[in-house]
Amino acid sequence: MTTEDIVMVIDKPHFVVKLHTTLLQVNLKEGIRKELEDVIEAKPILRDSLGLLFQTVIPLDVHLKDIQSVSINKKGQVKIAIPSRKDLVIPLDQNESRTLIDKLNELIPIEKERARMDQQESDKTEREFEPQREMQGEQTRERYLER
Repeated sequence: MTTEDIVMVIDKPHFVVKLHTTLLQVNLKEGIRKELEDVIEAKPILRDSLGLLFQTVIPLDVHLKDIQSVSINKKGQVKIAIPSRKDLVIPLDQNESRTLIDKLNELIPIEKERARMDQQESDKTEREFEPQREMQGEQTRERYLER
């Protein structure tokens, strides 16, 4: 992510929330959790394989297309529901929560639509190459049977 695509930053004493056009980041500022977060985020393979295990200990980046819903809980904190993951709760004050939720509700549908269009394009490309792959598979099978 580049700094140009940052939509909003909320700087708190122990963490920073960065909302990008396609991603929400919650980064810790200090302590053991921060060091663990740095290690996991530096290694994408580690992040992908251990992400679910560590998501209760440290916040991980969340793609906006993966967010199911955002709301404010009884304490005024932002609650982000993500399928197949533990909900992310960001402890902000009422005004910050409202501002972040408004921006998320603006960006999430755009990102979901972009992801849907990308998937459709990928499916279309896959269908276009399917007959060619079938023909190659048939030729390979024929050569194998000739042996």
